[in-house]
Amino acid sequence: MPGFLGVHLRVSAVNTIFESRIHRCLMKNSFPVIVTSLLFMIMAIVLASSPVQAESKSYKRSVEKYTIPNVVLVNQDGKKVRLQSILKGDTPVVVDFIYGTCTTICPVLSAGFLNLQNKLAATGHTVRLVSITIDPENDSPKVMNAYLKRFRAKPGWDFLTGSRADIDTVMKAFNAYIPDKMSHYPLNMIHSPKDGTWVRLFGLLSSREFLAEYQSVAGK
Repeated sequence: MPGFLGVHLRVSAVNTIFESRIHRCLMKNSFPVIVTSLLFMIMAIVLASSPVQAESKSYKRSVEKYTIPNVVLVNQDGKKVRLQSILKGDTPVVVDFIYGTCTTICPVLSAGFLNLQNKLAATGHTVRLVSITIDPENDSPKVMNAYLKRFRAKPGWDFLTGSRADIDTVMKAFNAYIPDKMSHYPLNMIHSPKDGTWVRLFGLLSSREFLAEYQSVAGK
């Protein structure tokens, strides 16, 4: 019974937060935010009702070495960018793979990006975020720009597309090749400028976990 009561209280708390968000979104006529909030509620309820111990993680963490391919992609503003130059630098970079018309995992990943931006901005820090499409045939700069605006992305978050061959090369380089966008899975990667390694995070993270993983790489 104590375990059930704990789950019930956590789910009730999630419902309360969700209802509050929905009310604010309806007042602002912001349907995309409602959809994202719904996805968050589903994820939170699943995690809250899980029988695992509190210290257990709902995602798999590993440290990897990747060779960034020397390809030129296009961002949401239609500008050509060399992937190596945008992913290498003296600050950590967070990368994910999404696509503009996705209605399942992508909104949750993107809401996580925005949340990370907001949390770091509140402490006077910025973060470099890079989303790479897995649907280059449909994700034009116009589509990507609209997607970022829908999530109220701040400067420092780029959405990249390119030829199918170049996108496949990038996915394979990060051991994230997806032959069919419908088989998309949740994946975030954080590049450490200190040693060139990548922290690979497979699965869904809470905002607290995501921030902690980023700060562990950034050394903050």
